[in-house]
Amino acid sequence: MSTPSLPGHQSGSGRSEPELSAVVGERRRLINLAYRLLGSLAEAEDAVQETYTRWYAMSRQQQKAIESPGAWLTTVAGRVCLDMLGSARVRRERYVGTWIPEPLPDRTEWFTGQIGGSGAESADPADRVTLDESVNMAFLVVLESMTPAERVAFILHDVFRYPFAEVAEIVGRTPAACRQLASSARRRMRATHAPAVAAAGQAGLVRDFKEAWEARDIEALVGLLDPDATMIADGGGLVGTVLHPVEGSERIAEYLIHIASRAPGLTLLERTVNGRPGLVAQHTGVTVTVAAFSLADDRITRIWAVRNPEKLRPWNENGRS
Repeated sequence: MSTPSLPGHQSGSGRSEPELSAVVGERRRLINLAYRLLGSLAEAEDAVQETYTRWYAMSRQQQKAIESPGAWLTTVAGRVCLDMLGSARVRRERYVGTWIPEPLPDRTEWFTGQIGGSGAESADPADRVTLDESVNMAFLVVLESMTPAERVAFILHDVFRYPFAEVAEIVGRTPAACRQLASSARRRMRATHAPAVAAAGQAGLVRDFKEAWEARDIEALVGLLDPDATMIADGGGLVGTVLHPVEGSERIAEYLIHIASRAPGLTLLERTVNGRPGLVAQHTGVTVTVAAFSLADDRITRIWAVRNPEKLRPWNENGRS
């Protein structure tokens, strides 16, 4: 992944270096915001690039008239993301299979392919999204069920702590309406979002799951899964995978054993996926699947398996071109 070139980002642009640094320095925060709003790092980068394009399209005089460039960039990025969410809904309705948000590695694994690896991290820290509870896969999946306006109002207010008066400027509604949107989104989150499990507890359960899968121990797999567990896979029509959710612990275990028997060269690795313990499957050193988990009562309740190679770009790139 390369850092997008920013129009006007060169000497002689008329803007002093401190001012220019302040504007460009907003990029990391904008990437963090856009990823949460869109659920896709590639789309987030496009949104932020468009935001900067609009900034540098203004004259020097217009830029100087803006009291807070950071607030201006946030407002524009939010509006760009709101527009993109509307068109993304149409694209995702036509998507082959189920669309799952793009999984992200931990920063220690970013571009290195391994925890504690010696490979260089991204030279641009803005290319890394801050991994916290607002980007775990369960959270992002619930966000997908919201309307674009609900999602933007909720993320801006509840996650990034913007006052509703500022949210209203971005969403194009009154502060009272934005308050209602965030409240509705909050109810959706409470109704469907599983309680957080300590990372250490999840890591142990994921490790047991990995070992049972490698041993092709179907009884052990069933024991680790909630009886009503669901597994969802995302191949995007680019690779073979199930197009519909696999439901029930026994059916999931049988499917996993079937996969293991058909892919003898598969290597399973414990990795951090969107800030939580997960698994990565590699074939001949190439990441082919990234799995995120949701747990409750010491059982696995949800598995999200991303196989679409376009969404696995950060897991397979080992540096910048």
